[in-house]
Amino acid sequence: MKRICELHVRTALFAALLVAVAYGFRQLLFVHAPMTFSDHVEDMSYGWYVPLFSIYVLWRERRELVSSLGRPSLFGLIAAIPFLAFGFLGVRGIQVRFEILGFAGLLWALSWTFYGWRTAKRVLFPAAFLLFCMPLATYLDVITVHLRLLASSTAFALLKGFGLDIVRRGTMLASSSGAFAIDVAEPCSGLRSLFALTALTAGYAYFTQPTWVRRAVLFALAVPIAILGNVMRIVTIAIIGLTCSEDFATGFYHDYSGYVVFLVAIALMVAAGGAIDRISVAIRGGKKPNETYSQRESTTGEPRREDVSWRGYTVVVLSLALIVPVMAYQARSAKPIVCEPPEIELGELDGFERTVLEPSEAELKTLPSDTQFVKRLYTAPGGVWFQVTVVIGGVSKSSIHRPELCLPSQGFQMTDPRDASAAGTDWRFISLVRSDAPPLGFAYTFFNQAGFRTPSHMKRIFRDVWDRSVHNRIDRWVMVTINAFTADDSLLVAFLERIAESCSFLK
Repeated sequence: MKRICELHVRTALFAALLVAVAYGFRQLLFVHAPMTFSDHVEDMSYGWYVPLFSIYVLWRERRELVSSLGRPSLFGLIAAIPFLAFGFLGVRGIQVRFEILGFAGLLWALSWTFYGWRTAKRVLFPAAFLLFCMPLATYLDVITVHLRLLASSTAFALLKGFGLDIVRRGTMLASSSGAFAIDVAEPCSGLRSLFALTALTAGYAYFTQPTWVRRAVLFALAVPIAILGNVMRIVTIAIIGLTCSEDFATGFYHDYSGYVVFLVAIALMVAAGGAIDRISVAIRGGKKPNETYSQRESTTGEPRREDVSWRGYTVVVLSLALIVPVMAYQARSAKPIVCEPPEIELGELDGFERTVLEPSEAELKTLPSDTQFVKRLYTAPGGVWFQVTVVIGGVSKSSIHRPELCLPSQGFQMTDPRDASAAGTDWRFISLVRSDAPPLGFAYTFFNQAGFRTPSHMKRIFRDVWDRSVHNRIDRWVMVTINAFTADDSLLVAFLERIAESCSFLK
């Protein structure tokens, strides 16, 4: 009776601590996560079902969970500290990925703290499953380009194999006559369907496969299944557009074919699970596995009878003393300051004619609405030209990206990446090669309002995270790119030196 009473008190304290955690992460739960799930760029409509599935797993395994309850563990409290830091930095800097990692990690670590390692093992999967709420489409945008190229090149090979007259440039597929064209744009890369299918496969594998090895194999198969499904969708769109109606292929069929392909992918997932079962039985010599989901751990549904020492009570008190104040401060943290965008003007240059260029439709449609553009084309006699593009980022981190992400999809092959310095600023130079034109020059760099300049995308990311999370400041990062008529470094450096004389932000 004393043991049950003590457990009830500890559970009440644990519930109170979970309320404190929810309060500390209230911006994530009620603002940031819903905004992320509704963001058309991330396209994470499946995210609403992720926490519901985690709750379902806990409910279905409630008997095993109750039977695993043991003594408090100091190791759990130690494990909670890094997740506490991730959550704190994420909330202060509106870093949704850090917030989700901190929140899910705290749920797991605090379960370990209050009830021991056996309970932590039970909570690990539903807590880790919450990581599928993490927005990764913009973070893994470098993968998007490769997926687009893989999907378009594979679809091109299949269509040529079918005997269709089609050409490919970058991520665009078109008929030789020009009557039909489709670009495998970012939403068609398959990355978002890949995330949704991997989340679905993780849940399906957990309930249908009895060992972690078999679950991992089925989970890994979700990647090629999703890629294959996306390739077949592109192939069918192209076939319909080439043989029937371009309007129907790129309109109605394009919009709704994704649902059909996803159902096919689910069928392949189920078939893959069945194949794993048969292969496992064959390897075991016709014997079925010793345990299934319902037999993983026999239980009476009652907690283990273990006396809690004074050290256990000390761990509980320490966890309350550490987590509750941090959550209170975290919840009351001021919103980060958003810097004003810098004033940027690209002036006249002697010997060059300056032309004002408007942002493209793709730039206006793809990038956030608070992104600003300044574009100028400088031309001189003899075919000499340089295009300068200045992108001023907004609050969202997706305003600024690596130029290497969009150039391959336009049919360019990037060669010889190198660092150079001009007008006291470091630049990244790249040669752009196309089959139908001589090599072109390209250069880019980044800077923020604090005067930090770098051509490294990785350094820019870390600096942005540091400023948002530690200094509670959102800079309006600026990306400067130069397209040149030649890949000659000396001519490009000479142009940068000249234009920097009239543009202070380039010095």
